[in-house]
Formats: sequence, C-alpha cells, structure tokens
Amino acid sequence: MENKRPEIKLIVSDIDGTLFSHKTNRIPPSSLAMIKKLQDAGIKVLLGSGRSKYLIRKTGILDYFTPDGLITMNGANVIIDDEVIYRYPIPAESVNALIKFSKRLRFGLTLIEEEEGHINMVDERVLSAHEKYGTRFPQPRTFPDIYDRVVYQAIAFCDALDESLFLPHIEGCKTARWDEYAVDIMPVDSDKAKGILAACAYYEIEPKNVLTIGDGMNDIEMLAFAGIGVAMGNAREETKAVADYVTDDIDNDGWAKAIEQLNIV
Repeated sequence: MENKRPEIKLIVSDIDGTLFSHKTNRIPPSSLAMIKKLQDAGIKVLLGSGRSKYLIRKTGILDYFTPDGLITMNGANVIIDDEVIYRYPIPAESVNALIKFSKRLRFGLTLIEEEEGHINMVDERVLSAHEKYGTRFPQPRTFPDIYDRVVYQAIAFCDALDESLFLPHIEGCKTARWDEYAVDIMPVDSDKAKGILAACAYYEIEPKNVLTIGDGMNDIEMLAFAGIGVAMGNAREETKAVADYVTDDIDNDGWAKAIEQLNIV
C-alpha cells in the first residue's frame, strides 16, 4: 500500500506543541536534523501557524533553520520567498464589532496586521496566556471605534462564556480556542488548509502531495486536507481523530519519528 502512496513534495508543520516545545523552549535536535534531510532531498518545509510572521520571528524559531515559506495567522497570509502570495483579512465591520464587544465585556483584544499587532488592554488573562506560551504581548494601543487598518486575525483574551456572548454578533468570523483565556478569531472560511491550497498553487503541486503535522484545534482542517495528516502524541483528541497517523510526543522525538516511520525521505 505504501508504494501506491503519492510522493510527498511539501510538508507543512504547526509550530507550538508540534515543532517548538514549550517545555524545553527549543526545537528538538532530531526535528532539525530531519528538516535538513528533507530540504536536502528537495522537499519543501513550510511553517503553518496561528502566529503572524512577526510573532513567529519573536519565538526565535527562524534562528534554528530557514523554512521554505510561512503560512501565518491560521492561513490568512502565505509568505514564500519573502513575498506575500495570499491575503485574506477579516472584514472591517467585523473588526469594529470586536472592538465594541471588547470594550463592553472588558477583555483584552489583539488585532494582528500584516507586519505588526496591537492590544487594547493587558490584564491577568493576557499575562497568563502569554506566559504559558513564552510570548510577549504586542504594543498596547487605544483602539478607535472605527479601526483604520487591515486586520488578518484577532485574539480575544476571555473565557468561553464571553466568547459565546460576542461571537454570534461578529459576522463572517469563527474562533479557535488555544487557552482557557485566549481564542483566535478569523474569517469563517479561512484556515490553514486555505493557506496550504495557495502554496500548492504556487508550487504547482496537488494536495495529495502534501503532509501536514500538528497538535491543536486550528490544525484539524489542514490535517484533513492533506494527502497525509499527522497528529503529535501530545495533540488534542479532536486533532488525533482526523489524522491519518498519530506519532509520539514532541519531547520524545515525535516529529522526526513520523517522517522516518512514514518513509518520506
């Protein structure tokens, strides 16, 4: 059966909890060695993240290796060869509605643009979520009621109750929760799979020639979309359910083991 499997030409990996460990604050050496082996063999390796390019750079992950491209903000921006090949922003009226609810319900709101991001307030929920993931919150800014910039993704630092209060009123958007007090907000028809589709068009390859690997709720679409979807051993159960293959934990060399055991290179 393995001989009939389409050749893998592109690998898209999530970052947090998949390639970058927040226990060790590094990429496992086995993963770095495998990435080099893949790239030497001509297989493209892209990072697919809920983070913007700016926040990906802030993790330090780009100091470890040079990916062939970035699928950022849950698929809203795709960057290959330092060029943005795909853009899909949140509608302006939805951004303005988010600002209104963040003020009414008093939760921190980050608005992420192509090159930078801003937050309207910092409280314990904001600090807690960023501390868990080793990130710094962006530059605080007072948001006008009518926002004057293009936004590709937002993060609301609130619990599920507040989310249930505002989400029905944010037209054309959906959420993906990644912390008890933090939830990504994006266009309802945008996800990492859409970003991968743009990368496939750029490289002129088919989705069946793609392998994706992830651990979170925002990885579900790309695992289901690709020719091979791999869930980390530490992945959410919902993510494992859609995967073709479940590998070991990130801190037990799960990333490299998946590539090796699937005989990709």
